[in-house]
This record gives sequence, C-alpha cells and structure tokens, in this order.
Amino acid sequence: MPRSEPTNARLLAVMPARNEAATVAEVVRGVLACVGCDVLVVSDASTDDTSELARRAGATVIDLPCRLGAWGATQTGMRYAQRNRYHAVLTLDADGQHRPAELPELLAEQRRSRANVVIGTYAQRLSPAKRLAWRYFHLLTGIGVQDFTSGLRVYDRRAVRALASREASLLDYQDLGVLMLLRKKGLTLHEVPTVMSPRCQGGSRVFSSWRMVTRYMLHTTVLCFAQLGVRPRIAPRAARAGAAA
Repeated sequence: MPRSEPTNARLLAVMPARNEAATVAEVVRGVLACVGCDVLVVSDASTDDTSELARRAGATVIDLPCRLGAWGATQTGMRYAQRNRYHAVLTLDADGQHRPAELPELLAEQRRSRANVVIGTYAQRLSPAKRLAWRYFHLLTGIGVQDFTSGLRVYDRRAVRALASREASLLDYQDLGVLMLLRKKGLTLHEVPTVMSPRCQGGSRVFSSWRMVTRYMLHTTVLCFAQLGVRPRIAPRAARAGAAA
C-alpha cells in the first residue's frame, strides 16, 4: 500500500533546547507561521527561561530533570510523537541556525521522494576539519550524506519508530550513529540544500574543544566498527591465514 503523506495536523516539530532563552520563542513562532504544525520543545535541564518563553510562544514543553544531551532530548520528542500517534517528526535546533522558512521545502521533498528521512544541509558551514572528518567517516560507513550533524530533518513514522526504540537510546549524538541505525533498518535517506543562519550565541557543544573533538572521533569510530561488524569479517581472514600457515 502507498505510504500515507503526513498532514500538518499530524506533524510534530521537535526542538531540543538547552539554555536557549534568547532564541527559542522566535524559532517556535517561525515554525508555527511557516508550517502550522504542533511544536514540542524539550528543555534539556535548562537553567534559564527557555521553557517559559517557549510556552508563551505556543509550544508544548517537556522539562527534563537532568541533562540527557541533544540526542537524549530529541529521542524524548520521538517517543512523545509515537505515543501521541503523529505521522512524522520535523527536528530543528532552538538556537536560530535553522530557518523556519526552509521547512516547507524539506516537507515537499519528503512527499516527492517518499524517503523515510530528509536532511537539510548547508555545506558552506563545514570547516576544513569537519570536511576531513566526514571523508573519513564516509570511507568507514559508505553513507553518502554531506553533513552528518545537521539537526534539520524530517522523519516519517517508520523512522520515528526506529529512533524511539531502546536500541537508539545507546546513541550519544544525533549524527552518524542515528544514520547507521536508520540504514540498518532499511530506511532511505535524502538530502536537501538549505540556508542556515550563524549562531546567535554560544558555539558547538560537540566541537567546543580539541578534547571534545578527540572524544567524538574516538567514540564514533568505535561505533562505526561495532555497527559494521568488523570483527566477524576479520575472523575468517585470520582463520584462513592460520590454515595456510
């Protein structure tokens, strides 16, 4: 049977937010104006007025009592969407980088392509270091996505179900691990070029220091090896080599 197309009434925009009082209300209002769907802000144990300002702007808010990180907050939104029977989830950042005006194009691409996941990417924002890291992970995984860390995405019901699962709870970031899990489930990924704005404040929490970059690279490399089943491939080679000796 053909896949049902989500209407805006059954679409949920999920925004993970950690101390984004300066921008969250404007982003919520932008989503309501440009898409007209329900908006859920998941406050990742914010210590400022993020939750109150999001509510005033028209969003439903879940306040996490302890920090789960961007992916933990996003997965909370996935589980909320599944429990409330939404057909699709749109994710975007609360810091103002993602422009709500770009969202209709992502939804249109999802309808055109019938892809399970559509990712909005802005290649110009990638630094040389990130481009090098992405080439490295392309070689490891074979996933042909320009920007693994873009949080601007549309997920259909099958993708939401996969990401609301216990298996997805083991992930730390909304990036390569999520994409590998989706591919493992046989889901399709598409990309759409988008325009993004500079951060209004702060910086990347994943790439905030060389220590964080090193941790991210090591963690993601181990995840790649685990997901790709490197050990089973190595074992038969070792056995053949032993037999030949």
